Order: sequence, then C-alpha cells, then structure tokens
Amino acid sequence: MTVEGVHLLELLQTPALVVSRGLVRFANSAAQGLLGAHIVGQDVRIAIRDPRAVAAILSEKGGSAQVTGLSTGGSVWEVDCRVIGPNERLVSLYDLSERVSVAKSHADFVANASHELRTPLANVLGYVETLLNPKAGGNEEVRNRFLGTIRHEAQRMQALISDLMSLSRIEAVKHEVPSDRIDLVALAQEVVGEFRDGAQVTVTANCADAVIAGDRGQLSQVLRNLIDNALKYGKPGGPVEVSVEAANTGWVLVMVRDHGEGIPPEHLPRITERFYRADTSRSRAAGGTGLGLSIVKHIVERHRGRFDVESRLGSGTTASLMLPLKEA
Repeated sequence: MTVEGVHLLELLQTPALVVSRGLVRFANSAAQGLLGAHIVGQDVRIAIRDPRAVAAILSEKGGSAQVTGLSTGGSVWEVDCRVIGPNERLVSLYDLSERVSVAKSHADFVANASHELRTPLANVLGYVETLLNPKAGGNEEVRNRFLGTIRHEAQRMQALISDLMSLSRIEAVKHEVPSDRIDLVALAQEVVGEFRDGAQVTVTANCADAVIAGDRGQLSQVLRNLIDNALKYGKPGGPVEVSVEAANTGWVLVMVRDHGEGIPPEHLPRITERFYRADTSRSRAAGGTGLGLSIVKHIVERHRGRFDVESRLGSGTTASLMLPLKEA
C-alpha cells in the first residue's frame, strides 16, 4: 500500500487494518485503540480471534462477517475485507453495537407491549363469552361481578395505551430543549393540590420560587407519576412528602418520599426500564402499567436533568430529580 494510502487510513476514525500474506502490516490509530498496538506485525488470526472474520479476510475475494465481543463483551462489529492487491487486504471494522441494541430494544418493546395488552384483552373476551351464556348472563349478581372485571381490564388497557402514546410523544421531542419559564415551587404546590382529597400529601420548599427552562405539561406529568406511585406503593393513606430545594450550585432538587415497605436493592437498577416491575402482582392490582418511571426518566433527560430512586426496605422510597435552574 502506498504512503498516501496509509496517511489517508490514519485520518479515518473507523478502525482499519492492512493485511498482507496473513500478517497485519498496518493498523491506524483507531484500530490500535480497539485491538491494541501489538497487533502490527501479528498474524491476523491472533489479532482477530474469530473464525468467520478470519475466513473472510483470508479468502481470495474478501468478504464480511459479524463478530461479537471485539471491544466489550456485548459489542457487535462488522469486519469488512476488500482485496487491494496481490495477497493484500484492507480490513475495516464497523461498530454495530448501538444499532443492534436499538433494534433489540424495539423488538422487546413490541413484545412486552403485546403481552401487556394480550392478558387483559383475553380476560375481557373470556368474561364476555361467559356473559353470553344465558345461565351466567341471566344471573344479576354474576353479571354485575363480571361486568366490573371487564371494566377494570378495559381501564387497564386504556391506561397502558395512554402511557404508550405519552412515551411516544416524549421520544418524538427528546432532542428539543424546552424553553418555557417554569416555577417548580408553584408547579409542585399545584400538582400536590390535585391529591389532597383523602391523601396526606405535603409540599415544602427552601425558596420562594425555583425557575427552570422546561415543559410545563411534561413536568406536571413527572410529579403526578411520582406522587401517584408513592400513594400506591407507600404506606396506606400516606404520608407522602414533596420537597423543592434550590442550591447555589445552579441546580434544583425535587424529591418525592413515601414511608412504605421500600424496594429490594436488586430491583433498583432496573426500575426505570419499560414494563419492569419490582412486584408484578401488586403493580397490576394497583393499576400500574410498568411505564411510569420510564416516562419520568425520559422527561428528566429531555430537561438535561438527573433522575434517581433511593430505597431501603422498611424505610420507604425517595424519588429525586435534579434540574438546572434558569439563568437570570
């Protein structure tokens, strides 16, 4: 390969190798960063320890192969080999990890959403078919009990579809930085006011106002979701405490705390995943869709903030979000 060609490969951010007679004669900086500087002069079968990739590199016409674990355990790479001269090959390495991960996430999302809808739909159909039977449908007590179940399952599907649509809308604007002037103290007081009917929800603040650049509708949804979760899974009847604390670091901390049973530590790293439930039966019985905290996380990320959940068994759970204050 010419000096000019080597110089061009060095400018590429894509890892690239020149293989001659089975040996790695050149590796640009990106390739050395990926595989190590020691690969130069090494047998390609040792540099890239994957039989399919090596077969593509050493074949007469070149080719490509997909390999896993080239950089990290779960990474996916495409090894593309082109013949550039007698016994000489140009090998390019393309990182497909993110694309594969996104595709898997989409597939898992569709599968989970289908499963979540299939169960209540099957229940509705089963109860309807039973009510169509004159013996069951003619009994008023049985009919009312079954209709109550049908209504509950239909509301469950309605809530799930509403959350799916909400998540879709949030993802559609996730790259748009919100710019409305929002006072989190006033917003927290307003949302807490919606829950005061029979619920012990209080709000405190260390400042008169805490103004951020935000989306009022989405931030209201965050507070509603967190307070609703605290009421559902916290101590029956409350209390639930909402606090807003502005700091001189340029951030505001909003916390929603309950005094319930808490969440086992093994569940905490995954509770913001879509459809993940720490307690499946309790969540469904309470009307949870498994999407609430995922929605919260996406909204907070859109606002360039941070979301976290802390919990200790027997001591309750605290959900917190940190958001940047709007510059004066």
